[in-house]
Amino acid sequence: MGGTRTRSIILMLAAVSFAPAHPANAQDRLPPIPAEKMTAAQRAAVVEFKAARGVDISGPFIPLLRSPEVMNRARAMGDYLRYKSSLPPRLSEFVILLTARRWTQQYEWNAHQAPALQGGLRADIVAAVAEGRRPERLADDEEAVYALWDELQSHQSVSDATYARAVAKLGEQGVIDALGITGYYTMLAMVLNTARTPLPSGVAAPLAPFPR
Repeated sequence: MGGTRTRSIILMLAAVSFAPAHPANAQDRLPPIPAEKMTAAQRAAVVEFKAARGVDISGPFIPLLRSPEVMNRARAMGDYLRYKSSLPPRLSEFVILLTARRWTQQYEWNAHQAPALQGGLRADIVAAVAEGRRPERLADDEEAVYALWDELQSHQSVSDATYARAVAKLGEQGVIDALGITGYYTMLAMVLNTARTPLPSGVAAPLAPFPR
């Protein structure tokens, strides 16, 4: 009896000792910085952001503010890639959703699902991406974008045939813009996942985690 109890206590202590220091769902490692604690460079970056975008910083720009120069330059790149690229919103948002799904980035997906639909991306394509499936019945330019994105993610390179089709449908600028969008939103997803930036209050996580 005493031996059984002793073993139980040892097992319990072992479980406590090896338990993770932080719960897996811990949030907000890099929350908003109170105004009175910002450096001069951070305050200037916030002012510059608001002047450019007309809104306060949110989402990935909250953790990025820890490096204000990175935040400024990321915002400037995003100003082009999200709002002014050579790709129509239907295609640029398609690339963003593919990238958000790859990283299971809930904030990014939540911010871009509605713009993707409003930009003309079909609801069944959005649903397929959310479920981790290859979308069906893609338009020729959507197929070119998907093949370029998917091949680059799978092989870290692009075949001649895939590249030629992408150039034919998107143009050389469109190919570079698609790659830029992929890289930019990958960087934001990495920041958001590392910082564990939470979704807006009251919003449920839209993506199921992939099996690991």
